[in-house]
Amino acid sequence: MWNSQLECLARTDLEQLQLTRLVQTVQRTYDRVPFYRKAFDDAGVRPDSIKTLADLSRLPFTRKSDLRDNYPFGLFSEPLSNVSRLHASSGTKGKPTVVGYTKGDIQVWAEVVARSLAAAGARPGDIIHNSYGYGLFTGGLGLHYGAENLGATVVPASGGRTQQQILLLQDFKARVLCSTPSYALNIALTLQELGVPRDSINLEIGIFGAEPWTEEFRVQIESLLKINALDIYGLSEVMGPGVSMECLQGRNGLHIWEDHFLPEIIDPKTGQSLPYGEEGELVFTTLTKEAIPVLRYRTGDVSKLTIERCPCGRSMVRMARVRARLDDMLIIRGVNLFPSEIEKVLLQIEELAPNYQLVLERKRALDTLEVQVEITEQLLGRWGTFDDGHVELSALTERIQFLFKDGLGLTAEVTLLKPKSIARSEGKAVRVIDRRKENT
Repeated sequence: MWNSQLECLARTDLEQLQLTRLVQTVQRTYDRVPFYRKAFDDAGVRPDSIKTLADLSRLPFTRKSDLRDNYPFGLFSEPLSNVSRLHASSGTKGKPTVVGYTKGDIQVWAEVVARSLAAAGARPGDIIHNSYGYGLFTGGLGLHYGAENLGATVVPASGGRTQQQILLLQDFKARVLCSTPSYALNIALTLQELGVPRDSINLEIGIFGAEPWTEEFRVQIESLLKINALDIYGLSEVMGPGVSMECLQGRNGLHIWEDHFLPEIIDPKTGQSLPYGEEGELVFTTLTKEAIPVLRYRTGDVSKLTIERCPCGRSMVRMARVRARLDDMLIIRGVNLFPSEIEKVLLQIEELAPNYQLVLERKRALDTLEVQVEITEQLLGRWGTFDDGHVELSALTERIQFLFKDGLGLTAEVTLLKPKSIARSEGKAVRVIDRRKENT
């Protein structure tokens, strides 16, 4: 462990620490952030009314739209003269969300990422190959500072130029790969295509996050790269990567570093808090963030919490791997489902490669879904050409459609493609292409 004194803190001591920090954070936001002062006043809540952790449910929620509405610095509780760094989202759905970090925030960030890396099995002296993007996105620099804090050597590869990254993996002998799961798959498939022996790279551990991924996807990556693939979670509005981490011993839920981030699960429709073990929307309150503390931030991520002790000995609550994002839900002719549910079906079919896209269109006022998925090189190799396999392709298409209908209640068009037909990911995978506005 990186910080066993805190990671294994007795539950009663941890909750007392959380309460102390919660009271301080609530007072800080009320005194320094006009948005929160108004939200508290509108809700009839005073900072001095927070006496127990249960009183957290009395506080108003914070949403991503609140960060956009107060763009760029309206939610900051520190003057810019005390802010050492700014990060921001891409702004593809409107104005970007901007977050800031004091020197103290960056130290805390490096601490929780170092804990996360250690939980995954990384050690001081390791070489860590970091393929998360550097820049306004928090992934690259977040993992970088945490790895240096751990005492590791960092290869700041960022995303893209996959063949060059493979060369660096061979020559620098990195033991740990940090990337999105889809980019790890890209590396694995490129290794195969180039005929590069797996034994020529030294990887043992993969730390993957920034996009939802299924257990079936984990199996694919571990099989191809011969590594232990572990999940890391974070979001810029709360800190960045390192809010929680799956441990190598347990591999069953991600430890939330609760001395800095106070989690809840709520019913996304009613906003009511849900008990341990029930699935709902994940909500976080920051306990030590200085530049831009957030109270009851609704992440939009679907998960659940467990307080059961992990085999690794850590006492902090674990969250289930994020199953989906609420704003990623697809509604196709009355059927509600997440892309991850479609992925789970596809990855169980051995004739299919793990590269797919979901194309949404509107035809005659009805929403339609086309699932485009590649077949494997092995399947293609059984025929002279792709067209020669039309009989098998037709039967495979019908089987996939049946599995969708039987398991998900979904009617979808299925298009089978040659290997390498879908663009490979060099960061976050683009799984859904929504053309419905183009068709109206």
